Amino acid sequence: MIKKYLFLLSCFFVSTLTNAQQFDTNKLDLYFSSLEKANKFMGTVAVSKNEKIIYSRSIGYSNYENNTRSNANTKYRIGSISKTFTAVLIMKAVEEKKLDLAQHIDKFFPSLTNASAITIGHLLSHRSGVHDFTDDENYINWCYTPKSEKEMMAFIEKGGSDFQPDTKSEYSNSNYVLLTYILEKTYKTPYATLLKKCITDPFSLKNTYFGGSINTSNNEAKSYTFEDNWKVAKETDTSIPLGAGGIVSNPLDLIKFSDALFSGKILKAESLALMENIQDGHGLGLFKQPFYDKQGFGHRGGIDKFTAVFSYFPSDHISFALTSNGSNYNNNEVAVTVLNAIFGKPFEIPEFSTYQINAEELAKYNGVYASAQIPIKITITNDGKNLTAQADGQASMQLECTAENIFKFDKAGIVLEFKPAENVMILKQGGGQYIFNKEK
Repeated sequence: MIKKYLFLLSCFFVSTLTNAQQFDTNKLDLYFSSLEKANKFMGTVAVSKNEKIIYSRSIGYSNYENNTRSNANTKYRIGSISKTFTAVLIMKAVEEKKLDLAQHIDKFFPSLTNASAITIGHLLSHRSGVHDFTDDENYINWCYTPKSEKEMMAFIEKGGSDFQPDTKSEYSNSNYVLLTYILEKTYKTPYATLLKKCITDPFSLKNTYFGGSINTSNNEAKSYTFEDNWKVAKETDTSIPLGAGGIVSNPLDLIKFSDALFSGKILKAESLALMENIQDGHGLGLFKQPFYDKQGFGHRGGIDKFTAVFSYFPSDHISFALTSNGSNYNNNEVAVTVLNAIFGKPFEIPEFSTYQINAEELAKYNGVYASAQIPIKITITNDGKNLTAQADGQASMQLECTAENIFKFDKAGIVLEFKPAENVMILKQGGGQYIFNKEK
């Protein structure tokens, strides 16, 4: 549930195999210090091995305006990692024989398109075809105010079906909002209470709960975007994402949850096996997360300007979680670096340099650029201080000048090299290089 800045398709946790070394926590500390000093990242990371914490670090501010720094107990909205918790609650209901993965959902939602052909299992594995309400063109206009179940169902029903149930997998937040309502109707209990009773209380997840309005006095972080400095982002009302993205937690709790889940303490072995069964890229509230020769399971999340990821690597009994409330960098690179450190692989400490450029010089880059290699156009503009790039149908990106004619956008790992005399712009991302020519 987050707006992405991507020109090209990228994969999570991708790198090249090298020789293993030891976990260099001191070097990882230097890495995070470098990010913090350059205002590239704010957040918390935690790692456990054999259910014991082996690393934890927090950088940046939970409340920038009040100069309140984040700490290990700071709580973040975790976005779609909430889906893993919701999937666990559904699987517990199945174990208690209150629900069945094969049962159809028309009993709960008689007016929903294809409800008589959609099962609870289809919702869990994103095979329902139910349209994702976050793709609604007006979503950004209504996501900040509370919504009732009736209102949410109206949005979901209006979206209709994108494909026939069980013909393919396609990620949809609507699936897990529907699962939230199914849990509440089945137990006649609010989702927040079920989460507390079935997961957070029994496993002492003291900083994990269903969120409301952000309460900074309770050590809850706000989320931020970086525009010359950190600026607070608006808050999605949690009555909208519900069990698809409304939970608050932190990395220490997430690795505790991960350790408990994958060690068989929360669910029966057969239930966990069903969650881990990947079909067309989707499990039940889980995804595969490969890293080198390791095979992990976990989930990513994003809501407003919060991002999060957790992973469990069964061969090493390692849990890893990273949460962020503000990033001016490529968060996938941060996650990869942490995993490189965990598994003893080399990583670099980035150096961040800036290059001063005036408004007159910026103007020469303005224009619309097109490429014969990829079917997008990119518009370059400036506000007198900064250069901005915007690809068709995507969010604008404030670029950082690092050398003459060289600009970058770290959040997506993008470098733009301009050749003004030739009216050419070269886009570099993920090892690829794409030539754009100025149209006007």
